[in-house]
Amino acid sequence: MTTILAIHAHPDDVETLGAGTLKILADKGHAIRIVTVTAGDCGAVDTPPEETTRIRKAEAAAAAAMIGADFACADIPDLCVFNDDACRRRVTEMIRWAQADLVITSSPEDYHPDHEATSILVRDACFAASVGNYRTGPSAPLAGIPHLYFMDPIGGRDREGRWVEPHFGVDITEVYETKRAMLAAHVSQDAWVAKQHDIADHQDSLARWCRRRGRDFGVPMAEGFRQYRHHPYPTTALLQDLLGEALVAPLDQPSAAS
Repeated sequence: MTTILAIHAHPDDVETLGAGTLKILADKGHAIRIVTVTAGDCGAVDTPPEETTRIRKAEAAAAAAMIGADFACADIPDLCVFNDDACRRRVTEMIRWAQADLVITSSPEDYHPDHEATSILVRDACFAASVGNYRTGPSAPLAGIPHLYFMDPIGGRDREGRWVEPHFGVDITEVYETKRAMLAAHVSQDAWVAKQHDIADHQDSLARWCRRRGRDFGVPMAEGFRQYRHHPYPTTALLQDLLGEALVAPLDQPSAAS
């Protein structure tokens, strides 16, 4: 059994970009942990930060429970995620709490500052998590640096509108209904994305994106990922191997795991 941590900035980010893959891995018997760096306390139309925090944590926990995953929040305030010592220590503690063998996090290029900062923090925290003298809290240091992967950015594009190409994809067609239900647990976000992002139908937006990414891999619906392989991070294709027949390569590449 492999322990997999999916960590992103806000409640509903993991569901939007990686829940199908997590469902496949959970069904194979692997342990899934989901962490949000913030509680998304600024992402509300008509509730104050404290109430929004309570609501969004409850929604995230309910979504995680659908695949038997544990949920935790690093409790860094929304729009206050920065590449600094305090945030790095907190994110490192979350990786240690999860005792992760494999970490999936946000794209280094994305539309939201918290998404990009989370990506940097998680990258560096994966390195720090096995450093015994880097003290963060009650959780024990990891035995080694976990495998690290990046999810797609929202909409597949960076801040300049350029496409960010995944290294490989996951065919989520058979588990899409679970992914849809996990996002639907984030009820409070329907009004927020309509106001802030001008997206009238949150579920329709999710389906259109999964179909769009699916076209890149020749399947009905997909999620995309990239592996971070810089020294001294692990370079073996752990996630790819765990996915088995759900793994799909871009149509113009012979193998995503090579």
